[in-house]
Amino acid sequence: MKILFAGSPEIAIPSLKAIVDMEIEEKAVTLAGVLTNPDRRRGRHGQGEPSDVSAAASNLDLERKERGLVPIVQLKPEKLDAEAREKVLSLGAELLVSFAYGRIFGPRFLALFPLGGINIHPSLLPKYRGASPIPAVILAREGETGICIQKLALKMDSGDILASERFALSGLETTSSLSEIAGRRAALLLRELLGDFAHRVLRSQEGEISYCREIKKSDGVIDWTKSAVEIDAQIRAYTPWPLSFTRRGNDTLFILEARPLPKRQEGEAGTVLGVDRNLGILIQTGDGILAVTHLQWQAKKALDWKSFSNGERGFIGTKF
Repeated sequence: MKILFAGSPEIAIPSLKAIVDMEIEEKAVTLAGVLTNPDRRRGRHGQGEPSDVSAAASNLDLERKERGLVPIVQLKPEKLDAEAREKVLSLGAELLVSFAYGRIFGPRFLALFPLGGINIHPSLLPKYRGASPIPAVILAREGETGICIQKLALKMDSGDILASERFALSGLETTSSLSEIAGRRAALLLRELLGDFAHRVLRSQEGEISYCREIKKSDGVIDWTKSAVEIDAQIRAYTPWPLSFTRRGNDTLFILEARPLPKRQEGEAGTVLGVDRNLGILIQTGDGILAVTHLQWQAKKALDWKSFSNGERGFIGTKF
């Protein structure tokens, strides 16, 4: 079975590697190529940087070369237009496997694959369809989440389920840490599905449908009138991007790590109450206190609360 893998961010790398491993182990799977986002110009000199998946594919080529396999064909079209479809068709892929590619596949594109397409989604569908399921799960303070592999459909994340797994959350996860967990689990689930693809069973999505939107940088602004529990969830959900931040005049302060404390009302929301040698810098919220342990002024180094306090005399009493 020849597979075209479509993906871009780091979370998709373990699934790509799972396909490559199955090919090396001669598990009746062949990687026809990788479809990923174009290189983006970054930095002062505007040098092109590949997507995480593209860089991983290049690294995997070293292992493939040792096994006598040809380099991975990488396609990086700006649009999935007729020219891109022609290049995909030339690869002879039978199945499309997508994980966070970042674009919607139209009917003419999906028609290129005799076995259709499947998509890996890091939530328990139909909950949190859309672009940001992992931050959405953390923001909602869910007690569990999971991985679903669904049949690609024209309507976003609405396809029938081929495989799924659920797992509990501790309430301490960040988007960064949960993405790592989801990426590993997705790869194992994908490998299991591809290993017995001929006997796959489809089931309809059941339950209440919910959606999550693309995150914007402005979402990181902290509203101190919210509860400490809500702000803690926001901080974790927006790590590593866009991070959660507050302002003192024209200065921007990023709150990198914190923990909510039981209800105590000692001041106006957004006020720095003081420090606790065991907990950190204490900031009043609309309901409860947030104990901040790591923070960073914009354009400066990230610091633990003790180092930060040593350089910020008069910080107690600040009102954000």
